[in-house]
Amino acid sequence: MTKHHYLRLLGLAWLGPLLVTPAVAQDVPVSPYFYGGLSVGQSRAKIDTDGINASLLGGGLTTTAMSRDERDSGYKIFGGYQFNRYFGLEAGYFNLGKFGFVSTTVPAGSLSGRIKLDGLNLDLVASLPLGERWTVLGRVGAQHARARDTFVGTGAVTVLNPSPSERDTQLKLGAGLQYALSSKVLLRAEAERYRVGDAVGNRGEINLVSLSLVFPLGRSPAPAQRTAYVPPPYVAPAPEPIMAAAPAVVPAPLPPQPLPPERRRVNFSADSLFSFDSAEILPKGRAALDQLASELVSTRFDLVLVEGHTDRLGSNVYNQRLSEQRAEAVKAYLISSGRLDGAKISAKGLGETSPATQAGDCKGTARTPKLIACLQPDRRVVVEVSGTR
Repeated sequence: MTKHHYLRLLGLAWLGPLLVTPAVAQDVPVSPYFYGGLSVGQSRAKIDTDGINASLLGGGLTTTAMSRDERDSGYKIFGGYQFNRYFGLEAGYFNLGKFGFVSTTVPAGSLSGRIKLDGLNLDLVASLPLGERWTVLGRVGAQHARARDTFVGTGAVTVLNPSPSERDTQLKLGAGLQYALSSKVLLRAEAERYRVGDAVGNRGEINLVSLSLVFPLGRSPAPAQRTAYVPPPYVAPAPEPIMAAAPAVVPAPLPPQPLPPERRRVNFSADSLFSFDSAEILPKGRAALDQLASELVSTRFDLVLVEGHTDRLGSNVYNQRLSEQRAEAVKAYLISSGRLDGAKISAKGLGETSPATQAGDCKGTARTPKLIACLQPDRRVVVEVSGTR
């Protein structure tokens, strides 16, 4: 007897109420890194009872009762490579569990069927950051599934092929939400749809709703802030005492002592030097730096220190990386002018550790336009020159 076993999708939760419009991010894409993880959850299929009843009826049997097992536990083991903060490639092994049914017939007999599903997948994973910790995920890919069926007939029911199996490659889709517990551990909640064959010629879908722990590899925390050296204040030596019995002698004046180098700090707004999400200097930014370089030509300077700063929006890792890249970009441009000694120019990024705003000036954590505008003074590049004219 031919047995039809058809799996359908009941529905995919799209997490719509959780989607919000992300604020404009100032972070550059993260450095590429590998990751691995494990997922566990519940899988669900839809048994095609109408197809089963029709198949039995074609063999002269009538279904009197049917029980279905349409839920089971599923899991995944996966690894991936994150190209930047928006796209990654992920591969893994999945096991969707087992599903089955038992049908009682007239004339007296029964038919039971069970299917096991597992396989391999390769997905493109898209990420949309909502803030420092939350990220919306979407995935599309291909999965190569193995379906193994088992059919058992009793009484009037005869099964011609009790153990059919099939391997097939089909599409898979998914969506979810990710939360960064720390820079080393991420938590995901996802809903995925697998299109599979049931080893007897039918195609259908299975849902897997799961929780995952993801472990990024090779991501380093932001470096500790270094404290700048401040020289001690100059103290002139005390004059030597004059003996009363000695003839009056006018002491020779002391030679002039060198004064500490004059310091000059120039603040540039990051919004005037760089475009959104970039460390490439804008034309108007180059004009401002050209003016500074022309002023420094007539200055005998000992050191030029370029500091990059960001606001507190975004993660520490992103902000540190952005501040370093922007400081290095300004340093490279000052050297490329050909008029400044590159050996005397250094650059460093301080991320969000030295804000220009006070703690109570800009309240809130949501990336609203008002908060972004309030934190504008924190996004800056400072050029400090030590020297004398």
